[in-house]
Amino acid sequence: MESGPAIFAGAAFTLFGGALLLWTTVRTLHREPVAYGVAPRTALAATSLFGTAFVVLGLWCFGRL
Repeated sequence: MESGPAIFAGAAFTLFGGALLLWTTVRTLHREPVAYGVAPRTALAATSLFGTAFVVLGLWCFGRL
């Protein structure tokens, strides 16, 4: 009964984190700004940190099954 929400949350967190990391990588490789109005290194660090955190959180949810 508890596995349904854990699967949904794990999938949502993992997909969002993976998409954020992919988007950040593509923007960085094309030398385009990751976030407007923010220093490039700060934006890269913040989005990489949050993307990794979301992937880890999603994997943690899957580990709770």
